Amino acid sequence: MLFDKIARPALYRLAKSDPEVVHERTVRALGRLSAAKPALAALRRVYAVDDPVTVFGIRFPNRVGLAAGMDKDGRALHAWPALGFGFVEVGTVTRLAQPGNPRPRLFTLAASDAVINRMGFNNAGAEALSLRLAESGKPPVPLGISIGKSKVTPLEDAVEDYRASLRALHPYADYVAINVSSPNTPGLRELQDRRALAELLAELRGTAVTLAEEAGTTPAPLLVKVAPDLTDEALAELLEVCLEHDVAGIIATNTTLGREGLAAADARVAEEAGGLSGRPLAERARDVVRFVHEEAGDRLPVIGVGGISGPGDALRMLDAGASLVQVYTAFALHGPGLVRRINRTLAGEPAR
Repeated sequence: MLFDKIARPALYRLAKSDPEVVHERTVRALGRLSAAKPALAALRRVYAVDDPVTVFGIRFPNRVGLAAGMDKDGRALHAWPALGFGFVEVGTVTRLAQPGNPRPRLFTLAASDAVINRMGFNNAGAEALSLRLAESGKPPVPLGISIGKSKVTPLEDAVEDYRASLRALHPYADYVAINVSSPNTPGLRELQDRRALAELLAELRGTAVTLAEEAGTTPAPLLVKVAPDLTDEALAELLEVCLEHDVAGIIATNTTLGREGLAAADARVAEEAGGLSGRPLAERARDVVRFVHEEAGDRLPVIGVGGISGPGDALRMLDAGASLVQVYTAFALHGPGLVRRINRTLAGEPAR
């Protein structure tokens, strides 16, 4: 309540109502906080909830993770666990540094509890993230790294683009998310087609195995992030390819191009191009999670993401078949108390 009534209005007022400025200032502040160990310890006492679970062979201290997009370049890695997250996914990063799409490119739909973004994988590049991880170290919770295609790379060269990012980041990843579903990079979603996805997964799996053998470790699990806009037929075909190529799990879902479920007050902003996230995506995201679970069962565990705005949404996502959940939009709109409430509910504790 304090965040909704005081902190968020103040942040937006200081940023002249520009949500990207709010986002940038928040990540920058949390980056400074990441170096303040006493402050992190104090925050952990308030927000951390221990409710461990093992998925993909990885032990997670709780089921609630930070979705990709919030901290693309891993600038605040040690702050997120202190705010209650049981795992952190950074990225999406690309082989080449890129500025992303022109501003404005991030829009808040307050009445709908939603966001539209067309960021376009703005990031400092895979090598820059690798250097940061080498210098600052991994967070004290599992780290997922989401990789995507550089915008300037032709689709026919996408495989090598992804492989370069994987080679740079594999030593630091507890799992690698393969983003082939963002609507904001032209042509990217074509990589969800059977032939293109099969080639990509075969090469990435082979690269991960080789890197692990050279390092004397085990290959990082590969997860595929899917779009909510796929038909059931297309999604079933995608799952077949994933099973054929030893994919460890699915992240469902990315943002949607649809505009269903928005409040009338947001009609003007809804006309902006880009992917929609937040509460209106909840039902479709659960449907995709349920479909994946019914089709693949335990062979492809699911991280459920999309429209999780409170403990009830998280419980429904788990009931649909998800093993873990991620939040981003609702966290950005409502603050870290949301993560604590979800975690306490999932752990069977009173949601204070």
